Amino acid sequence: MDSAGDLTLEGLVHDLNNVFETIQDIGDSLAGDPKYAKAATRLARSMHRANRILASYFEKSQASLDLELILEHAGEFANDTLQAVKGPQLRFSRNVAPGLRLRGNPAGWERVFTNLFLNAAQAMGEEGGSVEIDAAYAEGGAIAILIADDGPGISPKVLERIFEPRFSTRARRSGLGLHIVKTIVETAGGTVAAENRPGARGAQFRISLPAAQ
Repeated sequence: MDSAGDLTLEGLVHDLNNVFETIQDIGDSLAGDPKYAKAATRLARSMHRANRILASYFEKSQASLDLELILEHAGEFANDTLQAVKGPQLRFSRNVAPGLRLRGNPAGWERVFTNLFLNAAQAMGEEGGSVEIDAAYAEGGAIAILIADDGPGISPKVLERIFEPRFSTRARRSGLGLHIVKTIVETAGGTVAAENRPGARGAQFRISLPAAQ
């Protein structure tokens, strides 16, 4: 190792990309076997997502992003993750205003919605359930996004701390998922809040984003 520069984020990303290429080669080999074709497809999607996340660390622009596509990627990855741990699949319904776009980094927004979807799945337990997504333009061009599930809801004591780093009601969980959501949303100039669904079973998360400049 010639210098400390080899320990930079750029060097780490380079090394991880080499690891990912090896994993992808294995996935490509498995794809030719009907027995492993579905698993290989899930692996390929996960590898693409990993590459997008790594690339996002060097992406400085605030691109205009298609929310429908981001939600599709996040939903696929959430269900791939659940299938890998033999969990139930989530059922999604989306009501997104035509042409609605976000500003920011696509990998970051995928992390926001994937974490919200996986949080809903953990709350709903072995039977699984449904997640409803509503997104529309609000007054002045602001954006309002609602993620609602039909799980058991959130206890008042948990609601008080739900976005705290490393807070979790389940063993073997990092407690970072919702903290990551809050951090990314606030970095984009928005807010996120959790509550129980009024008049219905389940919990919901409200994301409010300012109008794009």
